[in-house]
This record gives sequence, C-alpha cells and structure tokens, in this order.
Amino acid sequence: MELINQRTKKIMEGCKERAKSAGLKFDSESLEYIVTNRDMLELSPKYMIPTLYDYWVHDIEILKEKGKYELYPSNPYETVINTRPAISFYNDNNPDWLNVMIFYHVLGHIDFFQNNLYFRNTWEYDFTGQALSDKRLIAKLRSEKGRWVDYVIEFARGIDNLVGYYDGLSEINRPYESNKDKLLNFYFDVFLQSEKKIKIHDYVKEIERYNSSKKESGEYGEYIFFSEVVKKYPEFDIMFKKNLKKKNEKRQDTLLFLINNSEFLNKEKNRWMQSVLHVVRNTSLFFQPQIRTKILNEGWASYWHETLFLEDDRIKGHEVDFARVNAGVTSMPRVGLNPYALGMRLFYYIEELADKGKLSYDFEQIHNVNQRKKYNKNTKTGRDYIFKIRENYSDFLFTNNFIDQDFVNNNNIFVAGKRMNKQKKVWEYFVKSRKAKDYKQMVSDSLYHPPYITIDKNKTTGKALYLKHHFEGKPLVNDYIKNTMMGIEYLWNGPVKLETDEFLSLPKIVNQGFTFGFLSPNFSEDKTEKKWRRVIYTMEKRKITKRVI
Repeated sequence: MELINQRTKKIMEGCKERAKSAGLKFDSESLEYIVTNRDMLELSPKYMIPTLYDYWVHDIEILKEKGKYELYPSNPYETVINTRPAISFYNDNNPDWLNVMIFYHVLGHIDFFQNNLYFRNTWEYDFTGQALSDKRLIAKLRSEKGRWVDYVIEFARGIDNLVGYYDGLSEINRPYESNKDKLLNFYFDVFLQSEKKIKIHDYVKEIERYNSSKKESGEYGEYIFFSEVVKKYPEFDIMFKKNLKKKNEKRQDTLLFLINNSEFLNKEKNRWMQSVLHVVRNTSLFFQPQIRTKILNEGWASYWHETLFLEDDRIKGHEVDFARVNAGVTSMPRVGLNPYALGMRLFYYIEELADKGKLSYDFEQIHNVNQRKKYNKNTKTGRDYIFKIRENYSDFLFTNNFIDQDFVNNNNIFVAGKRMNKQKKVWEYFVKSRKAKDYKQMVSDSLYHPPYITIDKNKTTGKALYLKHHFEGKPLVNDYIKNTMMGIEYLWNGPVKLETDEFLSLPKIVNQGFTFGFLSPNFSEDKTEKKWRRVIYTMEKRKITKRVI
C-alpha cells in the first residue's frame, strides 16, 4: 500500500476543482492510496480502516474472502472511508481514464460524508487516529488478560447494534433550548394537548392570548401570560418541573447501561472491561450512519461520477470502456436490489420532478396519465432540490418518499418471486408485482433496522436485568437469543430477562410445489389469523428458560 504518484494526484486535484464548481462541498485535503487485491481482501473485514482493533473474526473473514477470490477473481475499483482527512484506496490495475471516473465517484462519497446530517456525529474527530489508539489499548489488554479480552469483545459485539445512535444524533443536531423555550413548548405542545386535551378553538385562543400579551407588554408579556396560566392551572408548575427533570435524564442504550450500572464491571479488577465496551460501542456508533444511508450514499456518488465524467474531455476515446464499466456498476437487476442503480435513478427522477414542478400539491391532484406526462412548470430547481435530499435524508426517508408508481413504471422494475417448476425440476422466477407499494415494501424490508430494546428500570430489581423488546412487526432471530443473553449475563454478573414477542400460530399454507414463502397462483390458505404472544426469556447461570406472559 502506497500513496498515489504525483501525476495521478494532479488528476485528482483537477477532479476536485470540477466537482466543487458543480456544487459539491468537501475539505480540500485528502489521502489516496494504491492497493493490491490482497490489500483489499485484508482490509475489507476491518471496513477498510487499517487502524481498527484486531479481532479473531477478522482473520476468518480474510480466509473466507481469499477463498471466494480464488473461485471468482475480481478487481474492486475503490473504497473510501469517512475520516479527516478523507482516505480512499484504488486498485493498482486501474488505468488513468478509469481513475478519473472513480475519483468523481469518491468525491461524491466525501461530499456525502461531510454534509449529510446523519453523519453529524463523525464530523468532529478523525476516526483513524481514535481507532489506532483503541487498537493499541486492546493489544495491551490482550497481553495482560489473554483470551478474556476476546470474550468481552465477543459479548459486546453481540449487542453492538443496540446503541443509542439517534439519541446521540438528536443531542448534536438539536440547538440549545433555554428553560424559557422549554416552558413555552411544554405548555402548548404537551400540557394543553396531552394533559388537558382542550378543543382546537380553545387552543387557538390561547395562542392569540399569548401573542397579544407579548405585543402589549413586550419583554414582560411572557411573564404576565404564564402568571395567568398558573392561576388557572395550579398544577402546571409542578408538572413542568417534573417534565424538565425527566428530560434531563439521558436515556442509556444497552451497552452504555451495562458500562455505567454493572457492579461487576465497576469493580476495580474489571474496569478494563469497561474500556473494551467503550471501544466496541464507539466503533459501532461511527458506522451506524453508513449502514443507514447505503442506497442514498452510493446513488449520490454514482450520480456524480456519471454526470461529471460525461462532461470531462478525458472521456474521449474511452466512451465504450466507460459504458461497459458504468453499466456493470449501475444497471438495475431484474431480481434483487442494486443500491448504486436504485439510488442513482431516484436522484435523476427527483431532479426531473423538481425541474418540472411536479413536487407540488397541484401535480398530485392530477390523475390523468397524459396530463401527468405533459405537466411542466420549467422551474429548473432540480439540482438544488437533490442537494437538500443529500443533506437531510436517510435510506428509509429517501425510498419511502420518492418510490412511486411513476418511478416503477418509468424504470420497468418489479418484485420478483421464485417457485419450483415440478415438471422441469428447476426454479423459476416470475413477476410477482409491479405495484409501487410492493416494490417499496421490498426495499424497506432490505434496510438495516436493529431491534428496539430498552432497559426496564422499574423491573430491574435486585440482581436481575430486565430487557424489553419493543415489538415492531418482526420477531427477534431465535438462533441468537441464547448466546447473546449469555454474554449479557456475564457482563451484568446476574440473571437477565428479555421480554419479547413470538408467533403463537401461523396460517396453514397448502404447498403447491414451491418453497421459501413465495406463493404460486395456485395456493390455498386457511383464514387462521397470525397471533403473537408475549414471552419472557430468562438467562441464569448460563441456562435459558422461557415462559408465556
């Protein structure tokens, strides 16, 4: 692994100038490395962070990837990581024209990392430097504690998806709110609506009374207004103080709760375990935004590598080569999902909608197909609009808001099913649905969505830790419950209870020669309703039991 030469660096700097003139925003400093396929295979398990801490699972992944490479050799073009400065890796087999295209793709990623609000928690520090410090800490502890370090890492990584990513993000993005603002917000947003449940016309009158008081009495208007509120509602002051105290108590995710509240971890001889848990938790928090913006991020980078490279005079003589490589990256598969292709096409689609003024209430009221096609207000605001999307959206918001029937029809995409042809004894793929809502649901099902599990402090009594799974339509994966709870029991040093939901009964489907849940046109199903039951798993002394609530 070595830095790119000065000639290639000059090409990259030229790409930066063109990208910035097109509207992309990113730090001028960046590091580019040339790597071999072997380097790529060894860095991939560490998410391309060379300084990430060592762990035995990484070695297994390297062996697995090497086995795959021997069977299916390929040349990955690039990888970029969200650090300060941004670091990107390029295959040593890339010709100059391909590097130009890839540089634009990488700059799209860097712009996304440094401007999308879901990455706000990664803007303040250089993760590679922090990762190197963590790596040295883990190595030092491993030399002192031996295999116990790996046990603690494994137990922590079993629950590293239960981190309070959105809690931390809201604290960073939410501007400072004074007690005066909190008082006002509590009165109008909580007290009147949730507690008193007053009628709409009374609510509007209160707003008018507040505005009149401010207008007539200036800076004393708010004081006068709330003096009258307390006279009318004597309980308001006490309820506000309780709410203020409740808000000041930060919610702790499962890992953080164990770090702060486990008596076992807080013993002097076990304090080193807290350091390991902090490393695992901080690493997980760093990668959370990337997991939640895969389609958006890759689509944005693909949009820009295509847009900028087609305008670049260095494409001359390589049009066919570019078309071949670009199609391999951004073609829409007939079965499954390609985040590069889906994201890029959505950006083009949104840009066109905004340019024609179709992102409006007037357009949504039109149901005639021909009128919808001809509608064009020629606003030319598409490019500005997609920059706002890049800044404020995640994959769920992106796909849920903009995948509609027009998008599905324009791109001729569908949800594919799979069934067994009993006569030919082969699997057949078929068009299961061309409806936008079904395609959107398929995309939504593929997105990262960890279980929502919190600590029930009221039921965490004595030595028992009580975990509550807030059911969102998908059960926990049964195969992982036992080992995960065993790890939590070790870190807590006491019994662990987990409240969750599971199927009580399933619809009885008569199989007509197909499997894996794909229904053929000739299936029958009884009308037994899907029922769920609430259960409690208990892990105590490495033995698990279950009972129905």
